[in-house]
Amino acid sequence: MKRRQIKNLAVALEYDGDNAPKIIAKGTDDLAEKIIAIAQQHNIPLHEDRNLIKVLAEIELGDEIPDTLYRAVAEVIAFAYILTGRFPEGFQRPDSDFSQSDD
Repeated sequence: MKRRQIKNLAVALEYDGDNAPKIIAKGTDDLAEKIIAIAQQHNIPLHEDRNLIKVLAEIELGDEIPDTLYRAVAEVIAFAYILTGRFPEGFQRPDSDFSQSDD
């Protein structure tokens, strides 16, 4: 039996800041394109990592990600926060003004 070639794969995560991120949408081909289009319409940052997507796609819809994926997913969430200029509650930005001198 020949396996069908998947052209596109998409997984959408939801993170509320209190619980582990969970899978809220996933799909292949046309459905993947729809998931991506909806994300773009809502200005949700997209991140491509084919290996991570394959692992996340194995998780049941509505389930939280397992502990073993926390770091990888945290990096994606941090990426999304930075792109949108948002930061988690309680986050203190480091002083980024390095242009001052002691002259």
